[in-house]
Amino acid sequence: MPQTDPAVSVFDATTAVTRSDGGGLAADLDPGWDVGPGVLNGGYLLAVVARAALVESPHAHPVALSASFLRATGPGRAALAVTPGPAGRTLAHSAVVLAGADGPTLSVQVTTATLTDEPPAYSAAPPPEASPVERCVWPVDDGTVVHPMPEVGLRKRVETRLDPATAGWATGRPGHEPVMRGWVRLADGRDPDPLALLLFADVLPPTSWAMGRFGWAPTVQLQVLVRALPAPGWCLAESRASEIAGGWLDEDYRIWDATGRLVAQSRQLARMPR
Repeated sequence: MPQTDPAVSVFDATTAVTRSDGGGLAADLDPGWDVGPGVLNGGYLLAVVARAALVESPHAHPVALSASFLRATGPGRAALAVTPGPAGRTLAHSAVVLAGADGPTLSVQVTTATLTDEPPAYSAAPPPEASPVERCVWPVDDGTVVHPMPEVGLRKRVETRLDPATAGWATGRPGHEPVMRGWVRLADGRDPDPLALLLFADVLPPTSWAMGRFGWAPTVQLQVLVRALPAPGWCLAESRASEIAGGWLDEDYRIWDATGRLVAQSRQLARMPR
C-alpha cells in the first residue's frame, strides 16, 4: 500500500500500490525501470502485481506467478484489477490484470502463502561454481568493450556483476552456449525479499547475447516460483536457454541467496532479438 516513510527504498517506493478513488488498486509505474524507450522490465512489473495480490490476500508472500505479457508496458498510472480465488489456511489464489490508459498489458495468476528460511529437506540444485563478486565484471563503454551494456534505467536500479565465464560476448568472444550468470542486488542497498526475487528472475541480459546474438528479447510468458526467504546480501542468478529456434527463446532461471540456498526459479518464453 502507500509508501510514506521518507527512508523507504527506491524499489519499495516505485512498486507501491494505492487505493484509487473508485476503491480499486492503482500504481504509478516508474520510468526508471525501463529496458528500452517506453518499455518497463517484466520483473519490476511482476513485483507491482504481487503487491496488489498481497493487498487482497491473507498471506504474506508471493510464491508462484504465471504471467502473460499482452504487450509492452510503459511508465505512468496503471490500474490493477484483482480477482480473488480460493483461499485457505496455507495459500490463496488470485488473478491480477494490469492496465494502462490504452488497456490491459499484463495478466497474472498469483499464488500467495507464507515462506520461511528453513533449510531444504532435499536439493538437487546446488549453486554453480561462479567467480566471486569482486572478480566479476560489468561491461561499460570504456573503450575496451566491444558490446557495452545499454544505458537503461534497470541497470542503475539493480547492481549486476557478470561472471567472466559467461561474459565473453562483451569483449567480442561469444560462447557456444546460451548461458548467463551473475551476482545481483538492489542498488539502493535494500536487502532481498520475495518481491525482489521476482525482479531478479528477469534481470540478466538475454541468454542469446552469450552467443553474440544481440537485441531486445521481449518476454511473452513468465512463470516464477519463490522458494524461501533469502538471506541478506548478493544473490547469484543463472539463466539458461534449452533451445533457440523459429524466432523463439526459452530461459530457465535459478537464483541462490548469499548462503547458497536456492530461493527462486523461473521459466520464460521470449521472442528472439531481431
